[in-house]
Amino acid sequence: MIGVLILDKITFYDTDSNEEVELFVIEQTTLKEKKYLLVSEDDSDESDAYIFKEVSDDDNELTYVPVEEDDEYEALIKVFSELLEDTDLV
Repeated sequence: MIGVLILDKITFYDTDSNEEVELFVIEQTTLKEKKYLLVSEDDSDESDAYIFKEVSDDDNELTYVPVEEDDEYEALIKVFSELLEDTDLV
């Protein structure tokens, strides 16, 4: 049986282009007390996916930043792959 995945949307502000970008949230998880989102530009399985980490700034306002550290990224790829193994997105 293939799982049905209903995707939420989240809006990010791209500081490079100074534009708002709407992304689909494919999955979310918590690892070592940090929240992560797996997002995609559209809801097709052909689209690139990105992993963002939730961080708080000096004012305790939450924001999401791309995961850039290789070890952290590889660990999250494994987690998200396991979470999505029953869907057609992996």
